[in-house]
Amino acid sequence: MSEVHRGTEPDGLPERVLTVTVNGQAVEARCPDRALLVEFVREVLNLKGTHIGCLTGDCGACTMMVDGRIVKSCLMLAASADGAAITTVEGLASGDALHPIQQSFWDHDGFQCGFCVPGHLFAALDLLAENPSPTDDEIRAAISGNLCRCTGYEKIVESIGAAAGLMAEDGAQVRAEPGLARRTEAT
Repeated sequence: MSEVHRGTEPDGLPERVLTVTVNGQAVEARCPDRALLVEFVREVLNLKGTHIGCLTGDCGACTMMVDGRIVKSCLMLAASADGAAITTVEGLASGDALHPIQQSFWDHDGFQCGFCVPGHLFAALDLLAENPSPTDDEIRAAISGNLCRCTGYEKIVESIGAAAGLMAEDGAQVRAEPGLARRTEAT
């Protein structure tokens, strides 16, 4: 349960201690009550892979997973994630090995500046968990909540399609583990 500490934030506003699991690691950290989850992750936990874009939930740059659900973290107060398992884009890889979706984005030039990548990676994870062999139209529908100003989406769609193929070749499936990123494992 969160504790409220009045007057401990520099401007005298209330803050609390949040206990969360981030990318499989238990974390306890102070956070202003008014902080958005994206701000908590970037500024308090210093995980910079999640980006702040529109602050309206339209661009997808702030996408992460909270308790196995994909969320736009600019629309969620950090305090509401107390006790949650959070996976950021940094938690997708396993050590030095990229997740197959990340590897496909790398191999197929699915990003340019990288700002939109968190939203597209998590949309791909969510899609492939439900539909391991999506059509291009299904991929486009799945990523429709994410904006990219660089690629024109063709390479993103190609990357997600390639990831589906790679995972099928390896006999892998996308699955969710409590407190951990969705990862592939051979069946």
